[in-house]
Amino acid sequence: MAAPQAASASQPLDNGRPAAAIVDSDIRQEEALSRTEAGKVITAIDRTRENIGMVRKTTKLDTVDIVFLTDAARSEGGPPPAIENKMKQHQEDVAELRQEIEANALLFNAIDSRRVQAEDVLAVEFDNPGKVVIYAAAKPPK
Repeated sequence: MAAPQAASASQPLDNGRPAAAIVDSDIRQEEALSRTEAGKVITAIDRTRENIGMVRKTTKLDTVDIVFLTDAARSEGGPPPAIENKMKQHQEDVAELRQEIEANALLFNAIDSRRVQAEDVLAVEFDNPGKVVIYAAAKPPK
């Protein structure tokens, strides 16, 4: 009986502000077109293998930037061919990255707070210590 209580005490999720309790980071969002961000997204997809390790180690971030690639959302037909082809090349790594994001309380709550599903995450890029950019093929919540 002591183990479940100890686990829930480590990350208090029902204190009225669950995301803030875990994230405690500045979560920013912006909208962009995939054609203007394609170079950055493709570079980030190429680095997915090393970024998986970074996601696993991430426990604190100053800033989480979520870039909504609105024209790449499923409702718009998905990512453009250049990004889609790169996603297929790194299909297994991208799937693992999404699993790691779901398993990381900080990153999961950051995307969840903006109603982004892990399956819509195309790539992540660790800009510098304390900052991550998450590229999502999604539209921001209204």
